[in-house]
Amino acid sequence: MALIGGDRAHLPEGRRARSTLNWTATGTMQQDKDREERESPLATIRASCPTCGDVELTSRDVVVRVCAADNAGAYAFRCPSCRMAVSKQAESKIVDLLVSSGVRLSVWHLPAELAEPHYGEAISYDDLLEFHYAIQRPGWFERLVSSVGQEDQPL
Repeated sequence: MALIGGDRAHLPEGRRARSTLNWTATGTMQQDKDREERESPLATIRASCPTCGDVELTSRDVVVRVCAADNAGAYAFRCPSCRMAVSKQAESKIVDLLVSSGVRLSVWHLPAELAEPHYGEAISYDDLLEFHYAIQRPGWFERLVSSVGQEDQPL
């Protein structure tokens, strides 16, 4: 990934990347997007598609995603040639360069289920197959409910 036609010098002094979901400034996301498109100079970015090789994109074609928990970054785009969705890991300096060039920043959070305690053994492929065959037979739900709390009993 390389920045071709845009860099920090093209941005007005003191300009920071903004969230694309700015409800308070304009009232709608579309109005905010339209305003951003008028204000933002476009940078040309060269990235690599696994199918087509090197492709040229604008800052509007790319989105940067950063995980709030560990600051892991990635950038994503749709290849202009084959239309394939492409996502690649990015070091923090690449994330900073892309955002400073006008690329949208999206911060995401890990799912809450990762913090939940998990008890018992992990489900095996055999368990999954057994469950699949069990739900094919009539009365499977009643057998499932009655077996809760009883270990090693077939459904």
